[in-house]
Amino acid sequence: MNPSGVYYSDYLHLDKILGAQETESGKNGSQAAHDEMLFIVIHQAYELWFKQILHEVGSVMQIMAQEKIADNSPDLYLVQHRLNRVNTILRVLVEQVDILETMTPLDFLDFRNLLRPASGFQSIQFKILEAQLGLKMNQRHGREYYVSQLKPEDAKAILELDNIKPLIELVKEWLERMPLPEGGQSGANATAYWNAYREVYSKSLVQAENNNLERFDALLMAEEAEHRSLSRNARRAGLFIMLYRDFPLLRLPFQILEALLSLDEELASWRFRHMNMVHRMIGTRVGTGGSSGKEYLKGALDKHYIFSEFAELTSFLVERSRLPTLSNEDNYYMGYRN
Repeated sequence: MNPSGVYYSDYLHLDKILGAQETESGKNGSQAAHDEMLFIVIHQAYELWFKQILHEVGSVMQIMAQEKIADNSPDLYLVQHRLNRVNTILRVLVEQVDILETMTPLDFLDFRNLLRPASGFQSIQFKILEAQLGLKMNQRHGREYYVSQLKPEDAKAILELDNIKPLIELVKEWLERMPLPEGGQSGANATAYWNAYREVYSKSLVQAENNNLERFDALLMAEEAEHRSLSRNARRAGLFIMLYRDFPLLRLPFQILEALLSLDEELASWRFRHMNMVHRMIGTRVGTGGSSGKEYLKGALDKHYIFSEFAELTSFLVERSRLPTLSNEDNYYMGYRN
């Protein structure tokens, strides 16, 4: 062995990591509850994965914050690749619940009361992630309680994140400046295109969907809709990308939108699984941090969607055979150019 080289356990600081599992039940000479070790390891693993997710999301935000992202640069691929990695990690987080659920409610009661008032609700990294993605304080379920269980310095840091430009806003700005052809966001050509598309869309609706046309007009035809995360121009760009996703120029933008929708879905899956686990473990009792347990988690599950406005755009899709025909110039612009 080369004594001057990197050594595995030193590189990973395993002395710190493997020495960081200190049970509350084993203090003061008491017999440690067997399942508390599992509880600690699982939650430490969650926090390590949250750190990696923040690393990936931070890099995506840095790329998307550029004033210009060329459609033929590696940047869009990196965004799509790293968002997909985040989604893969989130799926792992959901699967880890299977391990935690090998602990029965009675096993949990052996040490649960010793944890008060600590709670997963105090995970600073998860709150940072929600804020970086675009969940504002006024959109949070139980916002009056959201930072009340945190240390003052942590609560201050979370509240200050409302002032950053989150990922949803960076994506909005990217869509707004996307140089689309005649189906673009504004101008005479865009007006003609969207008028033609509205006609096609209206003919695709069945009688029970008449309200969809009113929604289409409010979100895509009016100068601006009610206060929303996406502007009209960003919504137009997003819908155009979905409609013409088969063109090479739009494949990566479409995959990025799909990755954002998947991110919302994976977070919802995590919240749903967490909610059911809590219900299984403590029934209707309050959480160790004082929350309403399952009821709080259910409210967050229903409300904390961040990229749902992209999902809403799928209401306005029509079959490929109905799409307005693009000019030869536009077909060339969005296709493979020799």
